[in-house]
Amino acid sequence: MNLPKVSIIIPRKPGGDVGALKGLERVSYPPERYEVLIAYGCLPSAQRNLAAAEASGDILFFLDDDSLVDPGFLETAVRHYQDPKVAAVGGPSLTPASDTPMQRAIGAAFASAVGGGGVRNRYRKEGSARHTGDSELILCNLSFRRRVYLSEGGLDERLYPNEENELMDRLQHEGYHLVHDPELAVFRSQRRSYRAYLRQMYGYGRGRGEQTVLSGKVKPVSLAPAAFLCYLLLFSWLGGWFALPALCYLALVALASLAETVAGRDLRLFPWLLLVFPTLHLAYGAGTVSGLARPRFRQRTCDESSIEVRRVKPFATECADLSDVEPAP
Repeated sequence: MNLPKVSIIIPRKPGGDVGALKGLERVSYPPERYEVLIAYGCLPSAQRNLAAAEASGDILFFLDDDSLVDPGFLETAVRHYQDPKVAAVGGPSLTPASDTPMQRAIGAAFASAVGGGGVRNRYRKEGSARHTGDSELILCNLSFRRRVYLSEGGLDERLYPNEENELMDRLQHEGYHLVHDPELAVFRSQRRSYRAYLRQMYGYGRGRGEQTVLSGKVKPVSLAPAAFLCYLLLFSWLGGWFALPALCYLALVALASLAETVAGRDLRLFPWLLLVFPTLHLAYGAGTVSGLARPRFRQRTCDESSIEVRRVKPFATECADLSDVEPAP
């Protein structure tokens, strides 16, 4: 098989380490068949789009700056592109065992039916490679056929987060296929503080609300946390039968927390899960309401000319400190 060239794109705020480069040093793909582009700036959607335009690969592979890949991940991804109808291929983002109990509790909640629900396969390694929708794919570990990506206009820069979901919706509408391959997994640590996790979930919900307004397409399941939050604010305080759903929810959270604690074999997870589950639902719901009621469609906070795309040479041992980089032409 004639291996396609792959452009690995990593957006990053100016300064700081790019931990993903450490994993890329061990990549088994032929060095002449891939490149690594780091896009520095403060608008991730625009950074990815600009790097995609400057890339030379047939396949664009987007990683976050902390995505740790398996050495054979490119071989795993490119074989799916033998089907000309496949436009995107990705895999899950797994929580490292070395994370703190709070971080592992967050990862367990994301990967559970009660927490992650229909998107839980973004955070667990389950099943075999399959055609899918955007619910199983996540931008920290996601590739696109470059020709299709550019012809569709790339990511909608008005959205962040949820920009990849909007693009994948468009691709499926055009008749392209999306593939989820559990073997294409990366490892990423969860947020290191509860406050950061709270902001993350609010941001995810706000992105979903803004995407709903922008696309005009409503996915009822994604609005469930917002509906539950509204119920808590409007009716649960009345008591009696009105409080029954809230009591059932608390029981469900307790059972799910116990189940995930047993599965994780660590009693330290239990108190964190009791906090993480409600935070996930309520912060996401609040963000969704905010996104629906007052969509920001993110105003630019920096000029696109301030984005710098730099090409990192494959297998450069100096990658970890970014000393061996050159501007993209």
